[in-house]
Amino acid sequence: MSARNRRLPRHRAWPLTTTDINGCLGPYLSRVKDLQFVTGQGSGTIVLGAQWLAPNPRNYGRGVHPDMVGVYIDVHPVDATERAATRAVLQEHALPQLREWITQAIAADETWQLTDHQHYWRLTDGHLTHRDES
Repeated sequence: MSARNRRLPRHRAWPLTTTDINGCLGPYLSRVKDLQFVTGQGSGTIVLGAQWLAPNPRNYGRGVHPDMVGVYIDVHPVDATERAATRAVLQEHALPQLREWITQAIAADETWQLTDHQHYWRLTDGHLTHRDES
C-alpha cells in the first residue's frame, strides 16, 4: 500500500495484507462480512481480531439484518520495525487458527451462533496467544 494511501503514521505498519488473508482462508473468505485494517494507536498487544456478529435483537425488538450476521476480521497495526517478524508469526500460527475458528463458527450449534463472540490474537515479546473474549 502506498505511503500516501496507507492512513498510518510512518512508524506503524499492518503485519498482514489482504493477499495473506485471502490465501489462508480460501473458500472461507466468502463467510467474512468485513475485513478492516485498524488505524490508530490503541490496540496494545492485539495484532489480529475476529468477531462473530449474531442475529440477536438490539434496540427493543429490532434485530440485526441477516446480511450483517457472520465473521468480521480486524488487522491491527504494529511498529514498522517489528512488521516482518510479526507477519511471519501470524502467517505460521494465527492465520491457520483463524481459519479453524471460522470453520468452527460455521459449524457451531444454534446456541453459539445466537451469541456475539470475539477472538483476539495478542503478541507479547514474540509470544503469540489467542482466546475468545466474549
